[in-house]
Amino acid sequence: MSEQMVAVAGGVIGGALFLIFIGIAIYLLWKTLCLSPAYEELFNSVTPRHSDATINDLTSIQQTSGPHPNNSSRTKSVPFIIPPKFLGQNWVDVKNGERIQEDCEPYVAPEFLPRSSFYSLAGSFAVGSINPDLYKFPEDGSEADFPEGNIGRLWFAVEYEQEAERLLVALVKARNLCFPSESCNPFVKIFLLPDERRYLQSKIKRKTLNPQFDEHFLFQVSSKTLNQRTLKFSVYHVDKLKKHHLLGQVLFPLKNEMPTGESKVVIWRDLEAENLEPPSEYGDVQFSLSYNDYLGRLTVVVLRAKGLQVHEDRGMVCSVYVKVSLMNHNKFIKCKKTAAVLGTTSPVYNETFSFKVDQAELDTASLSLLLLQNMEGDKSHLLGRVVVGPFMYTRGRELEHWNEMLNKPKELVKRWHVLSSSST
Repeated sequence: MSEQMVAVAGGVIGGALFLIFIGIAIYLLWKTLCLSPAYEELFNSVTPRHSDATINDLTSIQQTSGPHPNNSSRTKSVPFIIPPKFLGQNWVDVKNGERIQEDCEPYVAPEFLPRSSFYSLAGSFAVGSINPDLYKFPEDGSEADFPEGNIGRLWFAVEYEQEAERLLVALVKARNLCFPSESCNPFVKIFLLPDERRYLQSKIKRKTLNPQFDEHFLFQVSSKTLNQRTLKFSVYHVDKLKKHHLLGQVLFPLKNEMPTGESKVVIWRDLEAENLEPPSEYGDVQFSLSYNDYLGRLTVVVLRAKGLQVHEDRGMVCSVYVKVSLMNHNKFIKCKKTAAVLGTTSPVYNETFSFKVDQAELDTASLSLLLLQNMEGDKSHLLGRVVVGPFMYTRGRELEHWNEMLNKPKELVKRWHVLSSSST
């Protein structure tokens, strides 16, 4: 009986193994016959990394990469394309001093410039030209209406890709550059402050006061530090000896300035002349004042500071903010604070505050601006202060700024002010 059971069990196991073998053979045969035609040989080893390439200047790559996908599959982000030859390269190690770049080569600032605490956070790339048709330009006559004393105007667009942590900058054009002759050779350096060690540079345009750039650039920057960063566009002229002459600059803080919506809106800003005066003993602060007599509203725009004498403690990152206080008869009324800016002695704020002040109180009201550094715990250290107001409280530049604000109602009046110590 036992011999019969062993024989039956052996037959069942053998049959199962035979069926498994037959199944494997059928699967391999099906895979060989049915799946092989699904693969095609690639005749070109270079393929675009992004299927949504729509830049006119990259048509040669598109022609050698096979058919292009339908436009419906294109993403709604700005069509910034990184050419395959640029991927994986270390741009930081490029060392060419203050040499003028050729029209096609990227440029990185030399190693001897000061290092920022944000050095390791951003990589930057010059990634080609843009198609102006993809951008929405403001319809406000911005190319014809230049105020008196204007030294130039710059158009650009900015977008941040959250998932890739990439800041995309489109440099469009400049107009009405201030230069003695038509032989101006302008170009633009783009910094991502507070890192002034590295920058990207546009192509040089020859003999024009109204250059058309249509170029785009890429900065790799963490979303956690984005609100602490500021784009700086410096417009230069290069002479026959290849020396750089600054024509003007634009500061664009990314906090509260990033455009929203799907359309790629082009922004314009007027160039500002560089403040060549050396910082004072305790530093300087720049802000704008405006008074609306109809609404009884006093507006303060805290723009930036420079040359601050911060306390450097090991293990602590410099963190500076501005406290704006409204006083009346030297009595405290109300105060507001900017966000703290990290890692720089020349912070950029660009924050606006409004106070309710009746017109009858303007002769007794004043504004106090304190620059404070965050210390350990909840403590703060006073770096400097400035007070603006009527003749009762101020003299010199501070009084001139206050009076100019009153003489130009509803107009922002911008000035630099020297900071004083807490004892003065």
